[in-house]
Amino acid sequence: MRSEGPSEGSPPAPDAGLLSPVRAGTEAEAATGDGAYLTAMLDAEAALARAQARLGIVPADAADAIAAAAASGRIDLVDVARRARGAGNPVVPLVADLRGLAGDAGRHVHKGATSQDIVDTGAMIVASRARRGTLAHLDRALDALAGLAERYRDTPMAGRTLGRQALPTTFGAKAAGWLVGVLEARDRLGSVPLPAQLGGAAGTLDAHGDRALDLADAFADETGLARPVLPWHTRRGPVADLAAALALVAGALGKIGTDVWLLAQSEVDEVAEAAGPGRGGSSAMPHKRNPALATLVRSAALQVPAYAQVVLAAQAAPLERPAGEWHAEWQPLRECLRLTGGAAETAAELVGGLEVRPDRMRANLAGLLDVLGADPGPGAAPGLVDRALDAYRRNLA
Repeated sequence: MRSEGPSEGSPPAPDAGLLSPVRAGTEAEAATGDGAYLTAMLDAEAALARAQARLGIVPADAADAIAAAAASGRIDLVDVARRARGAGNPVVPLVADLRGLAGDAGRHVHKGATSQDIVDTGAMIVASRARRGTLAHLDRALDALAGLAERYRDTPMAGRTLGRQALPTTFGAKAAGWLVGVLEARDRLGSVPLPAQLGGAAGTLDAHGDRALDLADAFADETGLARPVLPWHTRRGPVADLAAALALVAGALGKIGTDVWLLAQSEVDEVAEAAGPGRGGSSAMPHKRNPALATLVRSAALQVPAYAQVVLAAQAAPLERPAGEWHAEWQPLRECLRLTGGAAETAAELVGGLEVRPDRMRANLAGLLDVLGADPGPGAAPGLVDRALDAYRRNLA
């Protein structure tokens, strides 16, 4: 029987992550959905009104009315999305609806701002909220990785280069490498500035006279975002910086997923993902226990750099307003945020429940030692573990 699609004119089905299970149902998905972006843009409009009221540009009661309208939940997301096709961005229909909801205060909505101010600021608000959750999951992963490195500091295993056994190492050293990779990427993501955007029609804040610079700072403060030195309508460093940092995090997590996948092979069998209902099953081979979490993490690591490349390419924006470059950033940046956030949550689960099999490591190592004719030991691997753990602990202090 043929499956019927949605009827013409019906609301689109939500993007529940059917084809992106690494982020389906995760905290990052909730923080980056269409509803989250709509809320963030409304929050930006409310913050603008509050900042203007602080400086006497609009009446305080007007700012209160605008904030109440923005928080009312009466904006139709699907309708705004469809009407956005006419203007090329969602702020034009959003502002029209917000003005209607704000009553007499509606004339003060979006005063002196341009659409890009609200989209960019909304994106930074979304990024700030999504990053908070991602960093928390990375911290969980780091704690688990530090535990693995310490517990298996001296557990011998075969090191492998180009897919072949090379020299002895320890599993603790492997976990320490994962630890430092995630630690460095986590710190990079946490240090990326997320600035507000307010420049007006041509990036000169022309509508606010001698209050312009004060308003830009007050607006950033009201949003909880960083104060930019200048409007960045066509200076896309803040977005590119964020996308690059997310790609680094995804890559560090992908390294773990790749190693776990390889070490969990039947012929190696040195680690395994934690067992659980519905975890790692095969639709055709019930005897299999697949590394499902590692696979999901790897899927994100393979995608995020490609999405980040679009964001990086969009830096070549013309003059005072991008014509397509800015628009091209929106979805790739969202994918970077939610794929990386989903990977962080998944990786924390992966390493937190990882089963390590020292007996298999020793058995596999025995074949290498037979070839070498003697046991050269793991070199400085235990000391390297200590160094990695010291770096982690200093980071916590």
